[in-house]
Amino acid sequence: MSASATWKPDWVLDEGRRVLRIEAESVLALVERLGGPFDEVCRMIAGAEGRLIVSGIGKSGIVARKIAATFTSTGTPATFLHPVEGLHGDLGLVGPRDIAVLLSKSGETSELTGLIEYLIRLGVPIVAMTGRSASSLGRHAAVVLDCSVEEEACPMDLAPTSSTTAMLAMGDALAVVVLQLRGFRPEDFAQIHPAGALGRKLTLRVEDVMVAEGYPTVGGHWPMRDTVVPIAERRGTVPVVDGDGRVVGVITAGDLTRLMEKDESWPTRKVAEVMTSTPRLARLGELGSATVRRMEEAGIMAMPVVDDAGVLCGVVHLHDLMRSGAV
Repeated sequence: MSASATWKPDWVLDEGRRVLRIEAESVLALVERLGGPFDEVCRMIAGAEGRLIVSGIGKSGIVARKIAATFTSTGTPATFLHPVEGLHGDLGLVGPRDIAVLLSKSGETSELTGLIEYLIRLGVPIVAMTGRSASSLGRHAAVVLDCSVEEEACPMDLAPTSSTTAMLAMGDALAVVVLQLRGFRPEDFAQIHPAGALGRKLTLRVEDVMVAEGYPTVGGHWPMRDTVVPIAERRGTVPVVDGDGRVVGVITAGDLTRLMEKDESWPTRKVAEVMTSTPRLARLGELGSATVRRMEEAGIMAMPVVDDAGVLCGVVHLHDLMRSGAV
């Protein structure tokens, strides 16, 4: 469609849908072809003693950078190596215990030739992500991951589109499987992502936010009149504890209001008659994000925080958790 042609909004949408459909179908085709080679590569990477060296040129190189970054952020040390810069000194970062993943649609990329020769001399196993298994890259690889596509989304079949999407998806599949093979946990993710909202969400614990000092409590034998001031002072939620400090219930502003509306003798009623005797509790060490989710599901604004023995350690409020970046 030339720039001088009449603008047709329907054509714009249809063309956008065509591109997305072709790229989606290219990724779905990978699902049907996934087999033994994928399993082998995942186990190679998970068991590697060295680093993952990921390389490619042009658009494949950009995808290779992203794959290396994904592996690094999920616990597998990985480095992008530019194939040209590698031949000018950067090959010094490659060791004999490493594994190399090389990306090339054609498998005949001339810039990869020198890198392939060096990797072979060093004894580094090569994993090829290519659209042509019988290519030079495919023949030199220990394992080939077939990333071929039926067509590029580019109408001239020139710009890499479907092929780079397929490689990117294959890289993500490898990284996600390997992180599980290695037993990578949210706590591990938090350690290497300490900054920003994501790191805060994965590291913030309830004890980091809870009010612990001087928080009032009441006993089940107390008359309700004695709960008015603590409830007003502490944002509407007060724990009920036994003689050993264990939480046996919670009394809230809502409990007090409902009692006052229906019972004129409310001042003398015992706390144990009114309290919620099976309150939701947070545990020391619990992630703040998990506590927020439970609070929102239950429609409550505060939770007592207890230790393994059920002894009160503090109270955590939803607003404090949200302000602290738990979500």
